[in-house]
Amino acid sequence: MPGQGGTFPPLIDQHCHGVLRTGPEPDVFEGYLTEAHVPQHPDPGPGSPPRGPGGRAGYFDTQLGFAVRRWCAPELGLEPHCPPAAYLERRAELGTTEVTGRLLRASGIATFLVDTGLPGALLTPGELAETAMAEAHEIVRLERLAERAADTARDTHSFLAELADSVRESACTARGFKSVVAYRCGLDLEPTPPGTSAVYAAADRWLASRVRGGRLSDPVLERHLLWSAVRTGLPLQLHTGFGDPDLRLDRCDPLLLTDFIRATAPYEAPLILLHCYPYHRGAGYLAAVFPHVHADFGLTLTHTGARARHVLAELLELTPFGKLLFSTDAYGVPELYLTGARLFREAMTSLTGQWVERGEWSPSDAERVTAMIAGGTAKRLYGL
Repeated sequence: MPGQGGTFPPLIDQHCHGVLRTGPEPDVFEGYLTEAHVPQHPDPGPGSPPRGPGGRAGYFDTQLGFAVRRWCAPELGLEPHCPPAAYLERRAELGTTEVTGRLLRASGIATFLVDTGLPGALLTPGELAETAMAEAHEIVRLERLAERAADTARDTHSFLAELADSVRESACTARGFKSVVAYRCGLDLEPTPPGTSAVYAAADRWLASRVRGGRLSDPVLERHLLWSAVRTGLPLQLHTGFGDPDLRLDRCDPLLLTDFIRATAPYEAPLILLHCYPYHRGAGYLAAVFPHVHADFGLTLTHTGARARHVLAELLELTPFGKLLFSTDAYGVPELYLTGARLFREAMTSLTGQWVERGEWSPSDAERVTAMIAGGTAKRLYGL
């Protein structure tokens, strides 16, 4: 069995982002261990969380922070669970390039599917692949296509024409699409595609009120984007569940997508529900009853740390095993790739080992299911 004397299969990280080219400085590193925008009030009162480097809340004192000290420290030549200050000092001593290379290569990720929609000085998919000695492919964020088209469009007609061209061209070069409609509007949208007149009216309103660089948040245009992607037949990744404070968590429950899922079924484009936590059992239900729906646990296992095994077990209650995909949702720092990969390996090995020992699973089934989740299903869905 994997982890029981056998070899764990290569990982395909089916949803991740780029890594910083430089930094981060030690006093801001902890900001990458949380989804919070502002790590701590500048003048904490009694009972506030412990203060970390730079006066921030101690985000090393989280499941993710503990996982970083457990799994990443040895790759930098430190003892597991070393103090945060020692970890940050060693990180600065080695430098960004060395740390990034060591941690990415130690992750065991063979292929990265990179959402290139986030801004910042990040490694490109090609540079990420070279650094990790792996492969990388692009996932195109739909909202960025619309925002780029709006920055250059002369009028509504040229905007919609350029957007259609961008979706069509992306379908020829990328492996899939991603939407953050959960952030911009919530998942409780009208499920059907908007008509042409409604799209033109919405585009008129948005372009008239938008400043250059402004973000898309119009629900009609979001629906237009989603349906444009579905009609290509390529996989469409949808953020669901928790994230940073820009979203309303109660509007990110994947069950809100039920009518949209029903409406898109005839197109057979795979829908991948990302992250899902704390609604992961609902996501498992959707994957169980709709043939074109899949679920992933990126971000979730990373942030649940020592509890990752329990969360993964809950995902495996209803989700068909061939419809669950590994990812890290890593962004910014390479620690998130390594911890996401290691926590999945440990959780999967522990769960399948227990089930085999109790006679509930056979060893061959445990190996086969592990291989599907680790990368086999992603390889099939994305045509890798």
